[in-house]
Amino acid sequence: MKTKVSDYHHGDLRGALLDAAREALEQNGASAVSLRELARRVGVSHAAPYRHFANREELLMAVAAEGFNELARRLRAEEGQDGTLMGMGQAYVGFATSNPSLYKLMFSPELDRKKPELLADAASAAFGLLQSQTAATDEEQSGTLAAWALVHGLSQLLIDRLLPQELLKQDQLVALIESVLGHLQVEERSKPDRLGHSRLKSGPGR
Repeated sequence: MKTKVSDYHHGDLRGALLDAAREALEQNGASAVSLRELARRVGVSHAAPYRHFANREELLMAVAAEGFNELARRLRAEEGQDGTLMGMGQAYVGFATSNPSLYKLMFSPELDRKKPELLADAASAAFGLLQSQTAATDEEQSGTLAAWALVHGLSQLLIDRLLPQELLKQDQLVALIESVLGHLQVEERSKPDRLGHSRLKSGPGR
């Protein structure tokens, strides 16, 4: 993905670098992402990326934050379609398996989620959407943690191809995800009824 320097006269070099980083990440993994290589990909000087990212770690944090923002958008879209916890789980696993290297980076222990706040806020937004479906109060988060642990674990198993080969076939994935998420025993928060009253309903598997 090479782009001429003139393309960045409008000031979108940062966006182009993030796009190039996503491409390099999915092609060869996080180890292949470097500011020097990204400069070559987009056709700018080796010094140009440092106007936007102080170092490689800052770049990777920005890429991971974009990943959490994209995940949150998918969960929010599912929620806006009168989505259920099952639907949000499907959206979560679908995002992870469609972007395996990005997903691994998002949860990499090498990244500090408290620095910068951008990454912490992005991760919290995605968590908050699951919480809106599973927690009766802000203090009660065990159901949310159970939901996240299940979809995260399933996503990792699928990405790492640690399941029997027949379960990894594309036409089997939807049924597999539904079956696994069906064992999730948490209270799912329902949407308000016509009178404006909100009530809890049983989650999948109840």
